Amino acid sequence: MEANEKGAAGIVLKGIRKSFELAKGQSVEAVGHVDLDIARGEFIALIGPSGCGKSTLLRMIAGLEIPSHGTITIAGQTPDECIKQQKLGLAMQEHGLMPWLTARNNVALPFRLAGLPVDEDRVDELLMLVGLHDFAQALPKQLSGGMKQRISIARALALQPEVLILDEPFGALDAVTRRLMNNELQRIWSQKPTTTILVTHSVEEAVFLADRVCLMSPRPGQLALVEPITLERPRRLETMQEQSFLGLLAKLTAKLDEVCIAGAG
Repeated sequence: MEANEKGAAGIVLKGIRKSFELAKGQSVEAVGHVDLDIARGEFIALIGPSGCGKSTLLRMIAGLEIPSHGTITIAGQTPDECIKQQKLGLAMQEHGLMPWLTARNNVALPFRLAGLPVDEDRVDELLMLVGLHDFAQALPKQLSGGMKQRISIARALALQPEVLILDEPFGALDAVTRRLMNNELQRIWSQKPTTTILVTHSVEEAVFLADRVCLMSPRPGQLALVEPITLERPRRLETMQEQSFLGLLAKLTAKLDEVCIAGAG
């Protein structure tokens, strides 16, 4: 798949496969053959049925799993090299905030873990970016679920990573809060575009946020469809009511149903 017009590909997945060894010498193939180029500054959403390998693919890009076959490069480097240089930011469904640290100190934590002096101006900038500067001294238990996820995203951006990796960051939120968080993430990303890969079960979320939506087939996961999302940015909640949005949503939902039925057959 060719990268879009944003420029040379920032991430290249070539011939990626992943199998997991089971008991008694058996194995299961989680990800089939995947080739994908992701442009620098592009927002990619991975969707697909449960168990299709999308989170496994994401974890390989993040350097948390090693491909059984194929190669992954990020700006010409391996994921491990990027991790060592703090080029990857990661936010998961579980916010992972340290409960004894304030919101401010949670955002500052990547500096300390990397053995770097805390850039207080950067922390201030991020708290402002996610709209939580007034809650800088609050502990996680004093924040709502959406606020915690905003702090988690701010923390993932602290070291100005070249790649932001999001694994179902809003999956545990209620529908109303999730939609508001989609709007917030779109606003944050539009202000400072970073190469971003999002795994989500929500087709609506994928269409709203992404430049391209990659639909994976049932295990072993392969790319069944790569759909460009040409909706203008910035996108707002009202965008979800527009015919162009609804048409893309219907197309991708129908294709998702198709691959799920084929996989069950």
